[in-house]
Amino acid sequence: MDAILLIRYGEIALKGKNRPFFEKKLEQNIKTALRGLEPFKLIFQRGRFFLHIGGERLFSAQERLRRVFGIVSVSPAYPAEPELAAICQEALALLRNSYFPGVSFKIETNRVNKRFPYPSPEVNSQVGAFILKSGLDVKVDVHQPQILIQIEIRERVAYLFCERYPGPGGLPVGVTGRGLLLLSGGIDSPVAGYMALKRGVTLEALHFYSPPFTGEAAVNKVNDLCRVLASYGEKIKLHLAHFTEIQTQIRLHCPESMTITLMRRAMFRIAEKLAARRGIEVLFTGESLGQVASQTLENLTGIDRVVSIPVLRPLIGFDKEEIVNISRQINTYSISTLPFEDCCTLFVPKHPVTRPKPEELEKAEKKIPLDELLASCLEKIETRTVNP
Repeated sequence: MDAILLIRYGEIALKGKNRPFFEKKLEQNIKTALRGLEPFKLIFQRGRFFLHIGGERLFSAQERLRRVFGIVSVSPAYPAEPELAAICQEALALLRNSYFPGVSFKIETNRVNKRFPYPSPEVNSQVGAFILKSGLDVKVDVHQPQILIQIEIRERVAYLFCERYPGPGGLPVGVTGRGLLLLSGGIDSPVAGYMALKRGVTLEALHFYSPPFTGEAAVNKVNDLCRVLASYGEKIKLHLAHFTEIQTQIRLHCPESMTITLMRRAMFRIAEKLAARRGIEVLFTGESLGQVASQTLENLTGIDRVVSIPVLRPLIGFDKEEIVNISRQINTYSISTLPFEDCCTLFVPKHPVTRPKPEELEKAEKKIPLDELLASCLEKIETRTVNP
């Protein structure tokens, strides 16, 4: 028989009475991830999904599924009749695929169908004995086998497989609400977006750009980051906010040491208004406590006080090395490190304020027509859809 893909999920299984809701959403996300690979058949049975798809498309499907949140692992598996003789034959055929003289193996059985007449240890023993009598030069090693043959016995079919390819885990995108990600072109914010997606959040992204100080290459960079994030869930709406006038006014009329904090306060105000317009209830940012001068507790609270919407920071306790490692794993690092500046890295003051007082920030903001600037920026926001 041709191989199928056995798809496992983890955390969803703990959701009690809400479990069917999570399973249904995961099923929808799997089908979305497999668009373009039709025809296929996706079957759900007691804690597993089984994907029947043509052999030439199986590997492509496997790689796509490894990016679907909620999936913990995927295995190419071979069906067999739920009879001991058929299971033995399929196990031997599976071992032959990776056979070399002297190879060690182990049999491991999960008897989901408790009416199957042999308990799991007996299946392990019988299948192992059959392989040892096959004439192949093999040996059993129950501790560190070179080939682990796993058997899952269900009501109408048994599945045999040797590999488990890890998925991202987490929750299916779309089960915990919607968030607006403040997405720069740096390393941190795409990782924060990934972490939000992993907890089931549907994301939209907001990027501030400042032409002519930032060019089209910087926007393309952010577009590419969105495309990577979209590959872990679904299409992402990217909102582009023209920030040049606000940034210029802050530079010309406000204390230099406060420019970063004042810009962030303006960005958050715009993000809150856009979120309200889009029916979004929470903001996500890539800030990490103490990583740079603008990310002290005083600066973060000084920024947060200008909005009433919750601000979530998935990376708040991460150090830079941890963030970089994740960005490499999710394939955003090479894009984030391209030499195209965003507005957050322009005009960084030599001595940024680290412990600003709220009244000092408010006094500085009165030197510019802030309300007019914010309204103009919000009105000019451009929106595009970024597909995986």
